[in-house]
Amino acid sequence: MKIAIRPEGTWYHGSNRLFDTLREGSTITQWRQLAEAFAHKPTQLSYEEDGGIQHNGTQPGYLYAIDEPVKPGKDVFQHPRSTMDENAEFLTARPLKLRLLSRLDGLESAKEQAP
Repeated sequence: MKIAIRPEGTWYHGSNRLFDTLREGSTITQWRQLAEAFAHKPTQLSYEEDGGIQHNGTQPGYLYAIDEPVKPGKDVFQHPRSTMDENAEFLTARPLKLRLLSRLDGLESAKEQAP
């Protein structure tokens, strides 16, 4: 699946914890539904070529947006051990401020669509 990075686009992080700063080495993405899925702490996650996501996460979680400018290659870089397609998963190179977007209920399973 081809995932395009938008230089001025929103970056997301999903977690089952509340906090206001994301630490260096954390995972972020511009794919909102992927961050939402990771917020549920799945042990298994997969996605289809059309962007549909399946996972087994059941925990309630939180969806965050990075609340400051992010420059790929400086502030974030491709996750070196990701099994996902290019541009799906990035690691932070420094702490980043967060803005809480929503609380996500726990799910038995999920199937979500890419934007």
